[in-house]
Amino acid sequence: MDFTVIANAVEVDAGVKRVSMRFIKKYAAPERVRLSSELCEKISNALHEHGLVTVPRTLPTSENDWVYVIGKDSPLGQAVGIAATVASFAQLGVSSLGGLESNFPGLQELFLGGPPLK
Repeated sequence: MDFTVIANAVEVDAGVKRVSMRFIKKYAAPERVRLSSELCEKISNALHEHGLVTVPRTLPTSENDWVYVIGKDSPLGQAVGIAATVASFAQLGVSSLGGLESNFPGLQELFLGGPPLK
């Protein structure tokens, strides 16, 4: 899996790039017919090794979906890391935002891949 092109595109575009899963698959596994959840997990890990994170964190298996690829060390990447930590605490039942999680219903789904917060 060679994600140099994606990493360079993210760097050029101030640390964030919106790409289709079809584009990601082209660089990850062009010989594959479909994206499986296992392949998406491998792609996420490979992107992480390049210093990139995705939103949503759990990559979709549909080639028609779009994701944001963000530089982990960029200000936006750091904010995504904080949001993921907040979502993790909320999943554990520890309110790090003092109950404000209900104002952000997509937090859980985007950063942990689970059902929306209650």
